[in-house]
Amino acid sequence: MPARRFALLLVMPFILLTGCGAADDPQARLEAAVQQLQDNLEAKDTGAVLAQLHPQFSAQQEYDRDWARRTMAVLFLRYKHVKVIALSKNSRLDPIYRDKGHSQAQVALTGAAGLIPDSARHYAVRLEWWREGDEWQLARLRWE
Repeated sequence: MPARRFALLLVMPFILLTGCGAADDPQARLEAAVQQLQDNLEAKDTGAVLAQLHPQFSAQQEYDRDWARRTMAVLFLRYKHVKVIALSKNSRLDPIYRDKGHSQAQVALTGAAGLIPDSARHYAVRLEWWREGDEWQLARLRWE
């Protein structure tokens, strides 16, 4: 038993260093921000979603943060359950601007008043993220 504890003590610093490296990795942080946005939408947490939006956020080159807030309010009131299913997603750092990241995804958005979804739509979405300090914020959103 003491040998196992000793081995664990030797391995623990490497585990902690690996975790720290991932936290400092801009690509990993970008992918985490994308996942957090999906989680916040499914949790119907308007405040958390708005916190992820950059102050200069725009969608479809015409809608702003206030539009996002109003749209979420309507969606979340209409549907008891909201599910964002990422059929595929890909995130990458901008090769020219180090504080920009891009994500593309094929998503299915479903809403249900009860247990069975009564609304489902498929979207191809493109997201542009801007890094503010250590955090990625969604600045641009487009969908088809």
